[in-house]
Formats: sequence, C-alpha cells, structure tokens
Amino acid sequence: MKFQIEKDVFQDALNQVQHVVSTRTTLPILSNVLIEADELGLQLSTTDLDVTITKRIAATVTTVGKTTLPARRLASIVRELPTSEINFEVNEDNAATVKSGPSFFKILGLPSDEFPVIGEFGEAKEFTIDQKLLKDALRKTAYAISTDETRYVLNGVNCLIGEGMLTLVATDGRRLAMVEQDLEFPAGNETAVIIPTKAVNELQRLLGDSGELKIALTNSQASFELNESHLITKLIEGNYPNFRQVIPGAANHRVTIEREVFLNAVKRVSLLANEKTNSIKFAFDDNKLAISANSPDIGEAEESIDVRYEGPRIVVAFNPEFVMAPLRNLDQDEIFIDLIDESSPGVIKIDEPFLYVIMPMRVAN
Repeated sequence: MKFQIEKDVFQDALNQVQHVVSTRTTLPILSNVLIEADELGLQLSTTDLDVTITKRIAATVTTVGKTTLPARRLASIVRELPTSEINFEVNEDNAATVKSGPSFFKILGLPSDEFPVIGEFGEAKEFTIDQKLLKDALRKTAYAISTDETRYVLNGVNCLIGEGMLTLVATDGRRLAMVEQDLEFPAGNETAVIIPTKAVNELQRLLGDSGELKIALTNSQASFELNESHLITKLIEGNYPNFRQVIPGAANHRVTIEREVFLNAVKRVSLLANEKTNSIKFAFDDNKLAISANSPDIGEAEESIDVRYEGPRIVVAFNPEFVMAPLRNLDQDEIFIDLIDESSPGVIKIDEPFLYVIMPMRVAN
C-alpha cells in the first residue's frame, strides 16, 4: 500500500476517529485504526465493538491495500510532522514508513483481517434530519445522562420518533432534560431507541451546523451518515422509564430571569457550597432572587439579582451544578423557572419546546 496525503486532512480525520479507541483493551487490534486505500482515496475506521466510526478522505493512492496501525500513536506522529505533504508506504508485514520533509518514522501494525467486521444493516427504519436540529437537541439534553452504570437504561439518550415529532430525553433520576422537535418521517417508522453515551458524544463531535444527516435504526443498532463520516452504534437494550410521570403539572408561579446573569451568579455563590450537601438556596421574593450558600467549615456567600416575579416568598434548595448545566447549554437570553411550592420539582423552560426538571433538596432552617 502506498499513498500521498495532506497533513491537515489526515490529522483531522485521525482526530475524528481516534476518540472511539479504548486505552484499556485486552484486544490489541482495538487500539488500531483500519486504513483502507483504494482508487477514490482513504477510508479510516476505528471501533470498540460497541461504537464504530468510519471517515472517508482524499489521498493520492499509488498502490491500493489495507492495514491497521496504532491510532493514538499515529495521530501523535502526524500532528508533529514538519511539512504539509506526507508519503506513506506499508509493506507485506504491516510495517508502515512515514516520510515528511526530513522526518522518517517506521510504525509496526497488525494485519487488517484481524480488525472486527463492521456491522451490516438489514431491515432498518430510515429517515433524514437536519444536522443542526439534532446537534441542538443533543446539546440541550446529553448533560443529564446518568453515569450510574447500575441503571444502564439511563446511560444514554432516549430517542422517540412518532406523531410527527422527534423527542429526546435524558435523566439521572434527580433531573431530566427533554427536547421536542417537529420531524417529517415515513409512516410506519415510529420507534423508540436508547442511544448510549459514547455514541452521543461521538455524534456531537461529528455534527455540523448545516447539511443533512441520514439515520437508520434497527432493534439493536443505529447508523448515522454525515459529512463523509459514518457512525454505527449498538443500542441500549431495555425499557426507558415513563419519564412523563415525573414532569410536574401546571405551575403556581413563574419566574423570568436573564440566563447569563443567573448562570454567573450561581457559579459565584456555588464556590462556597457545602461539600456534604452540595446545595445552595434560592429565595424568590417580589422581583428579587437571593442566591446563598453556607458552609460551616469555609464561610458563606450571597448574591441578589433582579427577576420578574410576583408571588409569595418561596425558598428552595437545588444542586448548583444541576442548575448550571442547562444554562450553559441554552443560548436564549431569557429563561423561565416554573414552581409549584417549596417541596416540588422546579422546571426550567424557554420559548421553545424544551424543559428541564430538577428535584429540590431539603432546606435546613
């Protein structure tokens, strides 16, 4: 195998695919990137057996062939090469020589036939969606995915397609984020799948702000094709809990707040949050919100901001990180907090089909 390639093109492609590669694996081949050279250019593939990414790029191929090389080490070498043109040659023993200006490297690889076969798709439900729409929906929900591996069905984003709507939901049992988007799709393609965290993270890296994304879903796998890249992932098996029953009913009170002002105030006050309880107090009272934290061993902090609120004084405590997470991932200037009372969940909303439910914590008198 022999080819010539631009450094930037090769580096960008390696950066995209190398995230899937596991640093701790008992199978050496899973640390490698599969490089396939044909008349059209190169195709790079990596997998951890659950998530697979392939990326097609342009290259001048003199001799076709394929091999596998250590993904992270190859990416490190390419990043440091001194010139923009790279000459690449692989012999029959899967030893690759890399030449760039005065630099020369020899990298030992493994045979391509050891690389796992990339999943085939049989009967799949297919539809097309704007990349920007899905990128925005994942950004507004993915931070609420559970990291508790004992509740494995919560270790991903629940994706529901039906009634002309795409609904994405993530929860860890203490907070829940949900986005609904209008979506046209073929009749009979209604489905519900749970996309695992790793695939969600990789998809967020691949998604752009324009162009379309082709999605194919089976009972056990999902496929995403975009921008000369292809991501295939196993889906999480099991039934996602009935999330709609934890969404509170009609609120008694609504608070309107400037998002950026609120985020910065919570960030500052949380510096003195009690490490044991990890909560801060929010006191809503007549167009004012007082945010306070008290840590017996460290000290206390309080900040007051202007809000739009007319109602009785309500004092509620929340985990500050759970409050800040949606604020960081929304881009609207104004947000709304809907409250029922001091012991019910709070709901953050915006002027779009999004909501975020956050469970209150016990307030110490």
